[in-house]
Amino acid sequence: MTRIGLISDTHGMVRASVHEALAGVTRILHAGDVGGDGVLAELATIAPVEAVYGNTDAPDDPRLVQRLALMIDGVRIHVSHGHELGSPTPERLLAAYDADVIVYGHTHKQQVTSAGGRLVVNPGAAGARRFRLAPSVAILTIAIGGAEVELVPLAE
Repeated sequence: MTRIGLISDTHGMVRASVHEALAGVTRILHAGDVGGDGVLAELATIAPVEAVYGNTDAPDDPRLVQRLALMIDGVRIHVSHGHELGSPTPERLLAAYDADVIVYGHTHKQQVTSAGGRLVVNPGAAGARRFRLAPSVAILTIAIGGAEVELVPLAE
């Protein structure tokens, strides 16, 4: 069994509660709007981090890529911020990307959608509270070629 931390929209802030929420994960996937060097460095104290850039990040930052296409324990995972589709929705993401699990951010709204055996996950915004949405992250668990996800609220 593999546990992966999913985080997005930190906008330069890592809450202390992120450390507890992501304790025990083997890697962290950041879905953009990172907001600076300090965020990636602090997340790396929990587990290795891979990150994509969001609409507020510099696209020429060498630590950030446009998208990630990963195969982990037989599960295909796509990570992008979602802004590349304009206004991302699970339907638009499922049509655009052929992966078993699609992880995105941008909207700050936590959401898990299951369709045809595929998952679309927005872990929510982990940074400063915006749009009256509670901060959160998610844990993706992969076991025997299947995946499930749990949204984890963060203490403010």
